[in-house]
Amino acid sequence: MAAVLDSVRAYFAPSVFTIDTENPGDVVARENLLDRVMGPSRRRKSSERIRRGRLPAEGLALVARDRDNHVIGTVRLWNIEAGVNADATPINALLLGPLAVETLFEGKGVGSALMRAAVLEAKNRGHGAILLVGDAPYYERFGFFAEKAQHLVMPGPFERSRFLALELVEGWLDGAAGMIIPSGRLLASAAVRRAA
Repeated sequence: MAAVLDSVRAYFAPSVFTIDTENPGDVVARENLLDRVMGPSRRRKSSERIRRGRLPAEGLALVARDRDNHVIGTVRLWNIEAGVNADATPINALLLGPLAVETLFEGKGVGSALMRAAVLEAKNRGHGAILLVGDAPYYERFGFFAEKAQHLVMPGPFERSRFLALELVEGWLDGAAGMIIPSGRLLASAAVRRAA
């Protein structure tokens, strides 16, 4: 992860912000940022159904920090099964989201830096594909397109034109069809509830 963060730091002005791995002390700041930027409806999105009760994929929860070490941006990726292939074998992938940047720092490259670091780290960790629900004009510059997600569905309402995918390994999503389901690590409290 250090090499990824160093390359992102070199690309963007380190005096404005840095990209770092999220730590437990960032939880409250991250949640407050998401509430401010995305509003209360963020918890009703289809993507949230996949994230609920889960931990992000190992090493794939990132934050942007300002010069005073405050969290000004966040992105997380989650382990999922992206339907199945033609042989009915589940396809392991990641779901990206939410990506959010403090309003004061919009247009300063924070979101782009978080995206580039997240995609690079996912690739370095051997993941094959990333899916997300978001604005195509923004995410297409990072290689995300609707074509590879066209036969996949989210567990709840979603806009087909905003359901995008990026293959980190060419052909990873070939033939992918079906429902996106979570496959990542459970939060400790979710595991206790499930066992009861």
